[in-house]
Amino acid sequence: MVQPALQGGVDAGGQGAELVDDDPPAAADGKWCNHSVCIQTYDEGTYLGRVEISVVNTSQPHRISARVWTTNGWSANTKVEDVAAFRTYRDQAYPQRHFPAGTRLCAEGFIGDSSVGLPCVTITN
Repeated sequence: MVQPALQGGVDAGGQGAELVDDDPPAAADGKWCNHSVCIQTYDEGTYLGRVEISVVNTSQPHRISARVWTTNGWSANTKVEDVAAFRTYRDQAYPQRHFPAGTRLCAEGFIGDSSVGLPCVTITN
């Protein structure tokens, strides 16, 4: 199961929040966003087979890329792509492994050389 990771007790909307997990482990797949960047997972438990990263572009064409990693050392760079205005960049990474419970999965999206979002989630049993 993957849970959103809250930093300083603040959720993505800037509100104070307490993390409550009412979903069963079978509902481990999900999508988490921070600013213009989203991570989407499709697997159950501590196994991650595929992770999708998306970056929403602005009103101008840009070169977009992303990097995805875990706190226990796995990482991957995604493709670099020239993206038209108002389009969404998407790419996948394939960890295809189990991670220890408590490992954080993060992705950082870049428009040009500028970071435009850094969502992180915590992998749980």
